[in-house]
Amino acid sequence: MTLIPAWIDGTLTPVDKLAAHERGLRHKAISVFVLRGPELLIQRRAMGKYHTPGLWANTCCTHPHWNETPEACATRRLSEELGITGLALTRRDRIEYRADVGGGLIEHEVVDLFTADAPAGLRLDPDPAEVMETAWVTLPDLRAEIASEPARFTPWLRIYLAEHDQRIFPADLLASA
Repeated sequence: MTLIPAWIDGTLTPVDKLAAHERGLRHKAISVFVLRGPELLIQRRAMGKYHTPGLWANTCCTHPHWNETPEACATRRLSEELGITGLALTRRDRIEYRADVGGGLIEHEVVDLFTADAPAGLRLDPDPAEVMETAWVTLPDLRAEIASEPARFTPWLRIYLAEHDQRIFPADLLASA
C-alpha cells in the first residue's frame, strides 16, 4: 500500500493512492518536464499502469510519499521511471486540476511543477513496468498531435498544455512555440 498526502475534511491525511483516486480526493502530486533546447521529453505509460495505460504523458509525474518533499519526489521518480539522475530541477509553480482518468478513477491533484534542462547526450533507462516508450518533441508538434488525436494523451498533459503552459515552460520556449 502506498500512502500519499490527501485532504480529508480540510486536513492533510495519509491515504492509500488507489483509494484517493477511487474517491476523487484532492491530493498532492508532482509533474516534471525535461527539456533539451526546444524539445520536451514525453513518455508513453506502460500497459500495466492501473489508469491511463498506453497514453502519452509529460516526462514523469507521481505522488509524493507521506512526508516526502516535492523536490525529493521529483528527483526520485525521474530516476525510478526513466533512469535519469543528476539534473537540476527548477520549481515552476503549483496548480490544481481535476480529471476523470477512466475506470471510475479521478485525479484531483495539487501539482508542484518542475522543469529540468537535459544535456545533449542524456542517457535514458526506462523502467518497462512504468514506461513503454519515450520521445523528444517540440511544443508545436506536441500541440498538433494532441489536437489531431487527443485520446492518445493523458488528461493531465492536455490540461497542462491548454491551461497552464505559461506557468510551466520558460518564456523563450513558448515564444518559439
